[in-house]
Amino acid sequence: MKPIQMVDLVGQYEKIKPEVDAALAEVIQSAAFINGPQVKAFEQELAAYLKVKHVIGCGNGTDALQVAMMALGLKPGDEVITASFTFVATVEVLALLGLVPVFADVLPGTFNLDPADVARKVTPRTKAIVPVHLFGQNADMDAMLAIAREYGLHVVEDACQSIGSDHSGPNGRRKSGTMGDIGVTSFFPSKNLGCYGDGGALFTNDDDLAMKIRRVCNHGSRQRYYHEVVGVNSRLDSLQAAVLRAKLPHLDEYARARNAAAAVYDEAFKDIRGLAIPARWQQSTHVFHQYTLRVAGGKRDALKKHLEGHGVPAMVYYPVPCHLQDAYKGPRCPEGSLPVTEQLSGEVLSLPMSTELDDEQLGHITATVKSFFHN
Repeated sequence: MKPIQMVDLVGQYEKIKPEVDAALAEVIQSAAFINGPQVKAFEQELAAYLKVKHVIGCGNGTDALQVAMMALGLKPGDEVITASFTFVATVEVLALLGLVPVFADVLPGTFNLDPADVARKVTPRTKAIVPVHLFGQNADMDAMLAIAREYGLHVVEDACQSIGSDHSGPNGRRKSGTMGDIGVTSFFPSKNLGCYGDGGALFTNDDDLAMKIRRVCNHGSRQRYYHEVVGVNSRLDSLQAAVLRAKLPHLDEYARARNAAAAVYDEAFKDIRGLAIPARWQQSTHVFHQYTLRVAGGKRDALKKHLEGHGVPAMVYYPVPCHLQDAYKGPRCPEGSLPVTEQLSGEVLSLPMSTELDDEQLGHITATVKSFFHN
């Protein structure tokens, strides 16, 4: 049996090696490393895939979140409602810009923002909502957009883990990241659509916002050496765009492979007491960036150790929620104020999830999990 990894990037590369190698060689031979033809072509191809008017590449997913807030013109002291059960980048950029993160709880099944708690957290200072589409499926965007309309708020979708998933609602079937004012994603290598370094992008259907995003990404400038606003230097380089162009045609295939692995996990674990398989929300497809179990009874860490002892890696996303991190904790959101988030942080465990998992590997993983509960 091949060694099991959380994500098998080498195995994935081997299947598309000719396309990737040719694309990288083309960039190197052209020496168009920054803002070259590969970047523009990738932006156009991803926009066509997402059915969105504008895709703007940037340096990474964290930059994408920061640029979104800057393009929307949010000011220090403005409040932004988001999840605490997420990677810290979502909150980090708010603090860096002097914005005030307001944490809402999540739903115990999907791990995504609880619309009822989001509505409760709105104040006159609230300016935006950042729903995080966690682990590969969409938050309840119909509810988020309704709250935004009622209170006049912006919506920035954090689609760093959900690219390629679909949301079905009153406006038909739409891709993750294309429903709010701005959507953002990361192309970190382990993402479903990942490059071979850092990369990110923003999506929008608003022409004016697209112009502002491009300007912010380019030092606040539309014309070289003339700077209209304070900006940043955040670019998707041509080598990364070339890799992403090679991978994009396979993105739906990757999602099918991940769903097939998830189905094997589901079947194996469905009857194990104290183990909850991931819930699916009926209005969203799932692209399984992570396959995340809930382990009850305080057994999560023991299961993780058992798996690792049998050659199965497992990860905890996220052991300490943002509102309890030293950098962000405070009297407004003390321990105990987000009960679902805090419970999940003690129960979640993610199993290997990759486009390259084979039957032998899946059999070993599932048998190892079962042996822990049946001893």
